[in-house]
Amino acid sequence: MFKFLKEVVAGSGSGLKDFPYTIGEPYASAWGSWTHHRGTSKDDGSPVSIFSLSGSNPQDRHLVAGRNGVKRLRTVRHPNILSFLHSTEAEVPDGPAMKHTIYIVTEPVMPLSEKVKELNLGGTQRDEYFAWGLHQISKAVSFLNNDCKLVHGNVCLASVVVTQTLDWKLHAFDVLSEFDANNEASGSPMLQFEWLVGTQYKPMELTKSDWASIRKSPPWAIDSWGLGCLIYELFSGAKLARTEDLRNTASIPKSLLPDYQRLLNSTPSRRLNPSKLIDNSEFFQNKLVETIQFMEVLNLKDSVEKDSFFRKLPNIAEQLPREIVLKKLLPVLASSLEFGSAAAPALTVLLKMGSWLSVDQFSIKVLPTIVKLFASNDRAIRACLLQHIDQFGESLSAQTVDEQVFPNVATGFSDTTVSIRELTLKSMLVLAPKLSQRTISGSLLKYLSKLQVDEDPGIRTNTTILLGNIASHMNDGTRKRVLINAFTVRALRDTFPPARAAGIMALSVTSSYYEMTEIATRILPNIVVLTFDPDSDVRTKAFKATDQFLQIAKQHHEKLTTGDTMVAESTGVQLNTGNSGLLGWAMSSITQKGKASDHGSISTANASNSQVSATSAATPGYAPSTSSSLDKAAPASARSSVDGWGELEDDNIHEENGSDKEGWDDVDPFDDKASPSLLSNIQAAQKRPVVQPKQAVASAKSHQLKAPKSEDDPLWGPIAAAPPKSASKSADIKPSTSHNDEDDLWGSIAAPAPKTSGKPLKAPAANSDDLWGAIAAPPPSTKARPLASSGRGRGTKPAQPKLGAQRIGRTSSTGM
Repeated sequence: MFKFLKEVVAGSGSGLKDFPYTIGEPYASAWGSWTHHRGTSKDDGSPVSIFSLSGSNPQDRHLVAGRNGVKRLRTVRHPNILSFLHSTEAEVPDGPAMKHTIYIVTEPVMPLSEKVKELNLGGTQRDEYFAWGLHQISKAVSFLNNDCKLVHGNVCLASVVVTQTLDWKLHAFDVLSEFDANNEASGSPMLQFEWLVGTQYKPMELTKSDWASIRKSPPWAIDSWGLGCLIYELFSGAKLARTEDLRNTASIPKSLLPDYQRLLNSTPSRRLNPSKLIDNSEFFQNKLVETIQFMEVLNLKDSVEKDSFFRKLPNIAEQLPREIVLKKLLPVLASSLEFGSAAAPALTVLLKMGSWLSVDQFSIKVLPTIVKLFASNDRAIRACLLQHIDQFGESLSAQTVDEQVFPNVATGFSDTTVSIRELTLKSMLVLAPKLSQRTISGSLLKYLSKLQVDEDPGIRTNTTILLGNIASHMNDGTRKRVLINAFTVRALRDTFPPARAAGIMALSVTSSYYEMTEIATRILPNIVVLTFDPDSDVRTKAFKATDQFLQIAKQHHEKLTTGDTMVAESTGVQLNTGNSGLLGWAMSSITQKGKASDHGSISTANASNSQVSATSAATPGYAPSTSSSLDKAAPASARSSVDGWGELEDDNIHEENGSDKEGWDDVDPFDDKASPSLLSNIQAAQKRPVVQPKQAVASAKSHQLKAPKSEDDPLWGPIAAAPPKSASKSADIKPSTSHNDEDDLWGSIAAPAPKTSGKPLKAPAANSDDLWGAIAAPPPSTKARPLASSGRGRGTKPAQPKLGAQRIGRTSSTGM
């Protein structure tokens, strides 16, 4: 018989040398003769608890009772009963003698008495936590008595342990036995090891060993008395010394006192069933118990109940003990989110609770759940993650971001919802520094290339801002291929004023990455144009940037003059101290909420959600101005695939349209196939016929350029074509009375008549008296459609204009 029990207890181990756990320091207290040790697994280092019981010989009655406890603990399973992992029995040397020792390995727990001292709770928080613990122990006792027909026999403070999540669990099964109610004639005791129970914990019938009365009593009679002893020791804060002390009820809460008295009824049959204690007592109806119970059955609740619960949970968590929230509620909440039973608002609560943890604990308890949630198909959860990425982004490792987080986040770049695209873009401010160069060059920049021509102006602006921030994380080759084209060809030509301002600021912040040749030939010419931008904020930033780059050019000149040839090989000059404030532009701009306006700063374009971008569309700063050729740069031009960033090395990114012109480096600023609107207006004007001016050519007055809607803004006058060199003498030319000068864009920037002393040239035979026609610009070689005959274009066979004040009949076949 002993050999059989030894084999049962030994389990898989054949001795201490094969014991797969390391025994650590013991706790100060434990139940009965057991010693409770801390321990770790030799396989993975995970914590465990190890209980040991020693005897001088194998037939020691403590060892016999201990083997009964091992057998019962292995076979009884319940969420509120201590989880069994392993057991063995071995001979351990104790000096010259040998001791027989039983080892039980369980989940990591600590004695309840020590945990209560460690938490040091008081007032309402203490009562709420005790209520939750008593609720769990009552469920365990009810399970043993009502479902299994077993009697624990020694429920007290020492038989309860606490897990790492602050759950209470029942153990100490050495006295556990079946309830033998049918064998009333049996003279053997029902509880074979009742001698292990302290006299102060025994009810009257057990003290007298009245087994007949015990068998006639309900199965819970002895354990209900034990629950009363546990309640007394909890609230009094002292170990029960004698049975008479149970009558001292001063420390028992009033809401629990009636049930406490019923548990300790002198008549066994009238003692309160533990299951009734859970259902009826008002003491168990508090915020902590209700919150934990709701979360444990969260998957059974509907969406309305979940939403309402998680919106209230942050305020409830503030009122609960911090230790309980972090060790009990947080793991349950993380598990609910991970397995999909919790709604998106639960993520906000998880992050709030996580902010109360240390950095190391946050990485262990919260980050693994967050990383898994990035793969969620729930758009609300993805949006919530992106909104709060600044709270946990710094805790993510570079490898985790590059391999697990970014591939899932990148799907938001092409999301159909504007807010998701914008949040994805802003999240790169935190994630981009942790990405590898291969991911930045091969994936991220391709997504940003598309976003810089996005239909939403706020996204285009924020893309430029982001590029200015992450430029330091690109390698030299990527910066040379991307930055100038992205900022000049796209950002500075955007129809949205804050986007143009962002381009200027991005160039200023990244000035140290450009060579002097690029500054002189590609950057300065594009910035100077914006010094007469219709938007005042753009003009202001353009002037500041111009001064900055001219200062860089001046430094370059001075170094060359002094013989410092190394400057020619430098890649740029660092920002002056006066411009150091520009470095903080992008961060504040990308996170600040505001309404974009015509005269607003760049930060106003960076709304934190799509609603702000939509509001911007109604402001004057969003709508292109009809009086300015800058604002006529159509969005389609800005979004043209020709104005891309260049072919980036990543064959894994599947482009939506399959175009190879989505990048930046395929743009040639000196030979742009898709000319900007400003230059196209001049080119179109150059292709029109020469129209007679209103005044004589000999006068020195120059005409101002007039916009299509009568706004006098001589934007392009300074770049008019130079007068042709001719030896002929100008003639007095009278303007045509039928010519509408306001409709003639070319007339205001036409070349003045050449100064010559020669005789006027003879016109062709058809119009021998037309001197201006002899020096008119040759017909342009263009495939453009001829303009309508409204005074601005030519017909199929244009007739030569005549001098004089007579009216020209343009509808006749001869042109007279």
